[in-house]
Amino acid sequence: MLDRPPLLSDFVPARRQALKAGVGAAAAFGAAAWAADETRAATGVDFTDPKTNLLTLLKLQADLSGKDVIGGFPGEAWVWLSGQGNIKVFKTYGIGTSRLEDMGDGTWRFYHREVLYYCDPKTGEILNVWTNPVTGKRVEVLHILNDPVNRIYKLKGGLLDPPFPHQVVGDRIVFQLDVLRSTEKNPISRAQYPLQSQQDLYQSGELWAISGSVKEVSDPKVTSAENHTAWARVGMWLPFMEMGDRPGVMIYHSQSFKFTKGVSQLPKHIRDYTEKHHPKYLEAPKEWQDLSANENTWTYSLKVMKEKEAAGLRKPDGSIFGVAGGA
Repeated sequence: MLDRPPLLSDFVPARRQALKAGVGAAAAFGAAAWAADETRAATGVDFTDPKTNLLTLLKLQADLSGKDVIGGFPGEAWVWLSGQGNIKVFKTYGIGTSRLEDMGDGTWRFYHREVLYYCDPKTGEILNVWTNPVTGKRVEVLHILNDPVNRIYKLKGGLLDPPFPHQVVGDRIVFQLDVLRSTEKNPISRAQYPLQSQQDLYQSGELWAISGSVKEVSDPKVTSAENHTAWARVGMWLPFMEMGDRPGVMIYHSQSFKFTKGVSQLPKHIRDYTEKHHPKYLEAPKEWQDLSANENTWTYSLKVMKEKEAAGLRKPDGSIFGVAGGA
């Protein structure tokens, strides 16, 4: 088991698994080669070339020049109760800021931090307190505040070498990255936190489709290309929801856009709230931190929970996020 949060760069695409499939692998690579030939004929670019492939992905996600890039991702979040039903519990709005550093040896450092706000499902207002429709209890909302979420891309010798899986249709190139994790321990254990932890295995799925213009990413003068990313996540109950181990999952669906004009493209209420409460998330990290420092919802929540416990805020029933006014 890994003892760190899962990273986007940890994914293992189907083509790597196909290497173990013998004859099936040959057929898969035959089809991939045919598709690559079609793309080369139509665009003059070979996106299966490892360097071209990697630089294309980096142009979409960030800026090869090293400038900061900011994006926003509005979406929704649902509670999926096994055998009972589904409830839209939040609108969401996230901000991601990124910066690239070319190490000069085929290695790129990707500096990143992100915030995601849980908002009223009807009005979109950022929530500080929320009544859980499943439990009837009123709880303090803990927004996603992940700093850093760095990663490293390498032409050779990384966790996975390029080319990364992609499809080209007309002028659109789409990188599909499916990150399904179930090999890490949940930092928040059931034994210590039965209300805040659903299970001891960290289990999640993130589905990414990172897309842009073939014409734009193929232009050597372009260092940062327009990007739309579709992102979905299936995961465990959030610690602040205090749902215990009842069966079900959280489902997220968001659309992310790179803002070519910077923070001015954020919705005003999101920008104002962030400038007041979390201004550092409007800039990419300036100093590199090792990947072991990466944060996710559960590592960050655990830090907050320990601070609350130290302040004597854990209630006799085990609640840490509960506030007055609920059932």
